[in-house]
Formats: sequence, C-alpha cells, structure tokens
Amino acid sequence: MLEDRERWNKRYVENPMPSEVSSLLEKYIENVNVGDALDVACGTGRNTHYLSDLGFNVDAIDISDYALDKVKNSATINKIDTDLDNYNITPNKYDLIVNINYLNRRLVSQMKDSLKEGGVIVFETFIVAHGDFNLPTTNLDYLLRKNELLHSFIGLDIIYYEERIDTNLRGERIKVASLVAKKS
Repeated sequence: MLEDRERWNKRYVENPMPSEVSSLLEKYIENVNVGDALDVACGTGRNTHYLSDLGFNVDAIDISDYALDKVKNSATINKIDTDLDNYNITPNKYDLIVNINYLNRRLVSQMKDSLKEGGVIVFETFIVAHGDFNLPTTNLDYLLRKNELLHSFIGLDIIYYEERIDTNLRGERIKVASLVAKKS
C-alpha cells in the first residue's frame, strides 16, 4: 500500500488533475436522488465538492493522502484514506456512486450491490487503445476492453452508454467508455 500511495502522491504533484466537475456527472445528476454518495478514487475532490455543494453526504475514497488533503473539510464529506484493492463497499448504502478515470474490476459487483433501489452509477474510464494511437504500453489491468463496461453493469437500467475517442490531459488521443445506470 505504501508504494501505491507514494506513486499516486507523485502523480498528483507532477500531473495535477482537472478541477472542473466531470461533464458526465454534471449532465446526468438530475437522474439522482440527493442522499448518500460514494466518490471512488476521488483524487483532489472535484466531483466530491460538486456533490457536497448539491447536498449529498459524500464518502470520498482515495489512496493518496496528498490528494485527500486537497479535499475540503466539511460535515458532508467523509474522507477515506485507503487502498481500494482492499476496501469493501457497504451494500445497499448509496444513492449515487461516481467512478471517473479509475478501474478496479474487483469493485464492480460491490458497486452494484451497494446502490440503494433507485440509486445511480456514473462510471467513466479508459479503454484499450494502444494499437490505435501508438500509445506506450500500459498495464492492461487498468483499461477496459470494448463493451466491457456495458456488460459489467448488466442487470441495471442503462440510462446512457458510449465508447468514444477523446483527448487526455497530455493531449494524447485515447478511447473512453462512459456509463450511467440505475438500480430498479
């Protein structure tokens, strides 16, 4: 865990993350009942702060203590400093789960189980695209395969799904999958 924490702390210092809220979250927030939210791999809190300002009680989880120090202290934000490889999500707890630019396949079924009835998941992360854009090899454990995100949330009502070409913070072309789904 210490090695992962140091790696992520260094990454946040050297490559600051965007401060604006995820456009996917902002676009689909109207589909969510205000209540309890989970921001998975919250980073410096761009989505956490947005949700807190809307009245959500947010569990903001990240392994980087550097990033969590940037998340504001608030009665509606519970900062959880932990390694998501070992964390278990409480079942039937959340009205909203946000997972942006992070993939931990072990948590997918837990996310589905942790949504309350009517709860919504907003999930967006990267798809394997190395052959398409001549990107350096990355650990494939952290990249989705084509349609994998859609298949992972079978059983929920899909509100929105898309796989598209986008640009990352370094200006490189990448592939991204986006999903918004509701538990009925």
